[in-house]
Amino acid sequence: MTTTLKVENLNYRRNLKRILADVSLSLTGNKIVGLLGENGAGKTTLMRLIAGVAKNAKGIISVNDKTDLATRKSLISYSNPLGGMATNKRISEVKDFYQQVYPDFDEQKYNQMITFLKLDESQRLSALSKGTREKLVISLTLARQASVYLLDEPFSGIDSMSRKKIINSIIQWKPADSLMVISDHYVSEIAPILDEIVVVKDNTIVVHKAADTIREESGQSIEDYYESLYGEADSND
Repeated sequence: MTTTLKVENLNYRRNLKRILADVSLSLTGNKIVGLLGENGAGKTTLMRLIAGVAKNAKGIISVNDKTDLATRKSLISYSNPLGGMATNKRISEVKDFYQQVYPDFDEQKYNQMITFLKLDESQRLSALSKGTREKLVISLTLARQASVYLLDEPFSGIDSMSRKKIINSIIQWKPADSLMVISDHYVSEIAPILDEIVVVKDNTIVVHKAADTIREESGQSIEDYYESLYGEADSND
């Protein structure tokens, strides 16, 4: 199967501090991958570098064998938290902006998602709760027809019932041949939809395995396996 996303020997420092060291990763399409790790492990930085939001790393990042930044960014839909968007903008205006900027934006799919998530397009960003804002970001991100979807902590402010409903629906919103990478702390909740997990620890990738292989070989749930990686380290201190 053709590699959709490839990271080779990626190293990144910020303010003289090492954030990522010798990160290499190959992921194919038609999968949902969990990117796991403690706070500060480098998950968000890795996503931002892949998406082209953060720059000045050493190494190679390619999507569908394309390494130039402009092409790569056109193939990736990243869950931008809308920090640069004026807070007096209505949801409908944010959608219009996405339509203008991204030729692959699917308005019909977007409308289905905001209906499902019960978003009111007349609301201004300033009036949105954290959870509602995250639902909007998810809708905007998945409305694009991209090769790679990067969802960085997409559910942290969403209530439990809505979170489960969204997670259960992600498979139908994801194009069949695309790759989706989800970074999230709700490991037990996203585990049922994961095909593979990637664990970032000590500034690099320490595990990349198929979810079914983990369950078969370790006899553990994805959450227990992930937690055991840190437990083993603690016991050796």
